Amino acid sequence: MRIEDEIKQPLFQDEHQKAHINLVYTAGWLQLRQAIAFKPFGLTLPQFNILRILRGQHPLPATVALLIDRMLDKTSNASRIVDRLEEKALVTRTVCPANRRAVDIRITQAGMDLLNRIEEAGIARCHGMSLLSAEEAHQLNTLLDKIRDED
Repeated sequence: MRIEDEIKQPLFQDEHQKAHINLVYTAGWLQLRQAIAFKPFGLTLPQFNILRILRGQHPLPATVALLIDRMLDKTSNASRIVDRLEEKALVTRTVCPANRRAVDIRITQAGMDLLNRIEEAGIARCHGMSLLSAEEAHQLNTLLDKIRDED
């Protein structure tokens, strides 16, 4: 469905404004669908993101600073998310032996198993992305990278 129909706005100042609004709307649309998909697994999107980061680090530990640096949503509170994941026994947190002020965070086997179940169920696949050809997905990635190159 076209953005004009989705938000009931037939006119935009220009194509740049339309693209910006379309991008923001689509990002929210994707996040909502992912949130709904992760709910039966007892996870939020930021929790899933942290588990994936920790799996990528495995068997090495991560710090909260590393998690913040790699998180998709920089506004999320990584410490609080790790607290929730620890309560669910999906991660462990231990004092780093080399630096007692640092905390090592690791994914548990239960966390790995949960990620595997999510991936087997196809939940982690992005909704709508399968409608794009590989060439279109590459073009989209190139354009999104170009937008962020402004910083």
